[in-house]
Amino acid sequence: MDTAAASLFAPAAAAKPRHVLRPLHVPRGILPPRSHTRGPLAVRCAHSRAPPPPPPLPRADGPEAAAGAHPRLRLRRLAEEFRALPSDADRARRLLSLASALPRLPEPDRAPGNRVMGCVARVWLAARCGGGGRMRFAADSDSELSRGYCACLVAALDGATPEEVLAVDPADPGLAPLGAGMAAARSRASTWHNVLVAMQKRARAAIAAREGRHPGEPFPSLVIARDGAVRAHGSYAEAQAMFLSPDESKISDLVNILMEKKIGVVAHFYMDPEVQGILTAAKKQWPHIHISDSLVMADSAVKMAEAGCDYITVLGVDFMSENVRAILDQAGFSKVGVYRMSSEQIGCSLADAASSSEYTDFLREASGSFPSLHVIYINTSLETKAHAHELVPTITCTSSNVVPTILQAFAQIPDLNVWYGPDSYMGANIADLFQRMATMSDEEIAKIHQDHNRKSISSLLPRLHYYQDGNCMVHDMFGHEVVEKIKEQYCDAFLTAHFEVPGEMFSLAMEAKPRGMGVVGSTQNILDFIKDHLKGALDRNVDEHLQFVLGTESGMITSIVAAVRELLDMYNSSQERANIEVEIVFPVSADAVSKTSVNGSHHAGSSVAGLDNLTVVPGVSFGEGCSINGGCASCPYMKMNTLGSLLKICRQLPDKDNKLSLYQASRFNVKTPLGKSVAEVGCEPILHMRHFQATKRLSDKLVHQVVHGNGEIPS
Repeated sequence: MDTAAASLFAPAAAAKPRHVLRPLHVPRGILPPRSHTRGPLAVRCAHSRAPPPPPPLPRADGPEAAAGAHPRLRLRRLAEEFRALPSDADRARRLLSLASALPRLPEPDRAPGNRVMGCVARVWLAARCGGGGRMRFAADSDSELSRGYCACLVAALDGATPEEVLAVDPADPGLAPLGAGMAAARSRASTWHNVLVAMQKRARAAIAAREGRHPGEPFPSLVIARDGAVRAHGSYAEAQAMFLSPDESKISDLVNILMEKKIGVVAHFYMDPEVQGILTAAKKQWPHIHISDSLVMADSAVKMAEAGCDYITVLGVDFMSENVRAILDQAGFSKVGVYRMSSEQIGCSLADAASSSEYTDFLREASGSFPSLHVIYINTSLETKAHAHELVPTITCTSSNVVPTILQAFAQIPDLNVWYGPDSYMGANIADLFQRMATMSDEEIAKIHQDHNRKSISSLLPRLHYYQDGNCMVHDMFGHEVVEKIKEQYCDAFLTAHFEVPGEMFSLAMEAKPRGMGVVGSTQNILDFIKDHLKGALDRNVDEHLQFVLGTESGMITSIVAAVRELLDMYNSSQERANIEVEIVFPVSADAVSKTSVNGSHHAGSSVAGLDNLTVVPGVSFGEGCSINGGCASCPYMKMNTLGSLLKICRQLPDKDNKLSLYQASRFNVKTPLGKSVAEVGCEPILHMRHFQATKRLSDKLVHQVVHGNGEIPS
């Protein structure tokens, strides 16, 4: 249910600072003298029998290495040693003894460039490739428990070859987390994983240097400083940043006309950055402006109509304006005008896939398998939802609630078949997720959904079907080239991925999730993930550089910068402020960025009609965007929502001469194959989702439709 999204896709909250567990105070004479600290320290109560001191850690360059023990084997033996200790207190003492034996890093090595991201405490890792091509590691932390974790990894991997370092799987449960039984250690369990991933990043760099491979230019990025200033690195980032501080006169012009004519604006996260920058600033003066993902846009439009807006302008693709129109009609606001931003079609590759004959065939197959539920992504047209619902009982979903929806459906209806579409990547990622769940314990699964266990998850796997020929052209661009570069240069950064990305990108973020370094979900999930980790850093108030790889459409950057600046402003009252920066990395294909523009002007979407013949998808400036073969996720359809179009429509309202008829959102007066209203039937899957969101259960009406049928199957 909700916990499924929370624990698997919704952002893991950044950890709050905790008191560091310090070594216990004991009378003089119980601890060995400081000169003997290379061995473990025995810490005990004066009134208890002390266990024999554990042996020192084996080192990668020690005698055991010469005997052929792989670093992975040394870590496994160490993990077994921790599990064999009789109590949490003994495990804590062992970690603290290892921490006391770890040499301190020299001050020059405790530099920002050596910080390991994602740890509750501050952790530093220094690395180099030494003689014989072996890795030399040193680490340190301002937390004794974290130092203990560092000591384990340094002992096992210092002196190993780069290939041996890379052969250690951070997700191997037999290796980590060390001391997992202790509450204090659990809060720092991510340290072990994150330091290991940072070590592996250095090992990859050593292999590349040995083979003479240049690492290549880093991805473009924006850095938001503590004072809210933005630094852009790379031409693509510069193009994104140029609209973050919009022209005040343009803001004033827009606000005046919106207020005068009572016009509300709903816009998607992925729209044109110039418009986003102006709308974000204009919202401070005119509250009826809302930027969100597609689900919330229609809800916001209803609230604006209730507040007295006579018109709603929609900055998105056509199915979004259709949904706004239908929901307003259903809410009793049929007289409120709804306008989109182009007289031409503003398409969507996903919506197109769902309206194809191939998708109809997919649904006909579903209709022959009883009982079946069709779960359709919200990013489809109202007409598609209506036609689908007549073939198979249908409920809509979003990227943030698709998993709890499917899990609840399987739990609520015996022997159910679920058919998901049209996004093939999301479908494959859902199947992958359930495969991962099937390997979890019953207790872990129950935290995700209380009515499921390993047996039920395993049994539903063959009854989950997904459409395999539909995808978002934007998220399709996160291909092999981009993923390989992320592995090479950004594996130790925070990784975000929209649920629609290809499996490789999905897997990267999912693997980073358990150590607090990854999120897979909706655009809102990604935004919340960034905000939560920034809040944690601000609470700790120590110098920190947070680096996030943005695995979704780059249009989100305006909302991200606004949210980051708002948080920074909230915390800036502190007199002693740490230097905290947030870096947003755009995974852009090297071949995707053009060095030219047309007279330096800002054009968008003008070449969409010839998209199939392009090598570059138009982005934030003409000729700059994404390679068709993999790149930066800039949707050309969303970029058709320009500031010029918005102002043109607003100035002509009210449309007494019907000059804006081509800009009006479609109102479906046509009938379905069974003779019902497309608008009425198309809204029903959305209402089923609303019921699920409110109650966490499928509605009785939907269950009845699944179990007893939806009516006659149209020919």
